[in-house]
Amino acid sequence: MADLSSRPIPLHVAIIMDGNGRWATARGLPRVAGHREGAKAVRRAIEAAVSQGVRYLTLFAFSSENWRRPAEEVADLTFLMKHYLRSELRELHEKGVCLKVIGERERFGPTLCAELAAAEEKTAGNTRLTLVMALSYGGRADIVAATRRIIEAGVAPDALNEQVFARHLATDGIPDPDLLIRTSGEERISNFLLWQLAYAEMLFTDVLWPDFDADDFARALDEYTTRERRFGARPV
Repeated sequence: MADLSSRPIPLHVAIIMDGNGRWATARGLPRVAGHREGAKAVRRAIEAAVSQGVRYLTLFAFSSENWRRPAEEVADLTFLMKHYLRSELRELHEKGVCLKVIGERERFGPTLCAELAAAEEKTAGNTRLTLVMALSYGGRADIVAATRRIIEAGVAPDALNEQVFARHLATDGIPDPDLLIRTSGEERISNFLLWQLAYAEMLFTDVLWPDFDADDFARALDEYTTRERRFGARPV
């Protein structure tokens, strides 16, 4: 692996955490067992991001399309989110992690919404890592909501540009991802950060999310160092 002190570190890494169900099925276990192991991988990813010097980590934890899953699985996922928040918040805060949530959190009900808001408030002053959790999030819905906010704000057509539009997205104040990682071998972005991923480097790995560890994270960052980011310009 490349020397940490000499390689370019992505400011913002986004991850589509995929493969919990397949991990469980391959072991003859219920899907909730895969989600539990996936929660452990979340902790490893946060620790790896902190140790590698990444400043923003966005995790696609629950998509707006995930509501189509069986009610039992949605309930299991919601329970795990509550459990993770309650069990990990103190350590996240002590490690200097600032938590932000994007997406339609109100769909999870008032109890979880209140806990998420309290966690955001508690960690708001932390600066070591900003952890963005995408919950009930969809990229298209994010763009539509931003358009509504722009209209409601009365922004004049000739005043609208990319910078103004970005300030009305759910990720306002958060830099666009430099690197997107998707686990489990699938190679699509699944309605995740459609606007924000315009110039992100993308890495698809066959590793199932519950097996994703610090070495996998480091290998992804090593791969990032080999990419030439031109943002539409000619090669240097």
